[in-house]
Amino acid sequence: MLIVTAAIAIPDSELVERFTRADGPGGQHVNRTESAVELRFDVAGSPSLPDKVRERLLARKDRRMTDAGVLVIQARRFRDQARNRDDARERLADVLREGTVVAKKRVATKPTRASKERRLVGKAQRSQTKRTRSRDWSRE
Repeated sequence: MLIVTAAIAIPDSELVERFTRADGPGGQHVNRTESAVELRFDVAGSPSLPDKVRERLLARKDRRMTDAGVLVIQARRFRDQARNRDDARERLADVLREGTVVAKKRVATKPTRASKERRLVGKAQRSQTKRTRSRDWSRE
């Protein structure tokens, strides 16, 4: 059981783990052990997630989310499988916790008169600077 929040818990039956050989250092033993973990969680089809959380997670532009709504997390940070497995589960819980946070609605504002004037003064100064850099080719 993966505990995400006090209200959300994901049963192990909804998580699909696949173990593969990790790249990177490891000596002679690296080609024989499958220490990297690929953790898959079906966000779109999970009955454990509330509808609002599911909608927020599916709406995110996350490269780890497939078109079918499956979240794929790969963990190969450590050399042993157990630590990579715990790392993948913790990262999944972090992503799901981010989905529980409701984003603040942006309030549209207008620039103040002073900020408009500062912008125009800055543009005039830059224009003057560039004008003084140029040569007057008509005199030559």
